[in-house]
Amino acid sequence: MAEEFEPKLIAFTCNWCSYAGADLAGVSRMQYPPNVRVIRLMCSGRVDPIFILEALKRADGVLVTGCHIGDCHYVSGNLHAEVRVKLVKKALEMVGLEPERLKLEWISASEGEKFARVIKEMVDQLKKLGKNPLRDG
Repeated sequence: MAEEFEPKLIAFTCNWCSYAGADLAGVSRMQYPPNVRVIRLMCSGRVDPIFILEALKRADGVLVTGCHIGDCHYVSGNLHAEVRVKLVKKALEMVGLEPERLKLEWISASEGEKFARVIKEMVDQLKKLGKNPLRDG
């Protein structure tokens, strides 16, 4: 019997909101797939397109999460993240990689349930897409 594909997911989370939301999901014992590796940054605006591309060499998908629009602790960092993610999605499409492998979500510190749901939804989507052809190993 063939083993089911288990995708690898890297999540870049902002320290102030979405990392705290991930922490809330954990301490609340909310169930979500263990396929995600979380990288905490001070702000989603610090996510450089190179970070995303390097992550896609090691994983099947990348999730960028940050504070809701208007709630960024660094005023407009999340707006910078939004522009960068849109540009990287276009670049992925141009090289023939599914842009659905990259997702941007706004998750506050009180939204542990949303963090868990987004991880589950993204893992399910990555299972449908299959292994990232650019991934090492």
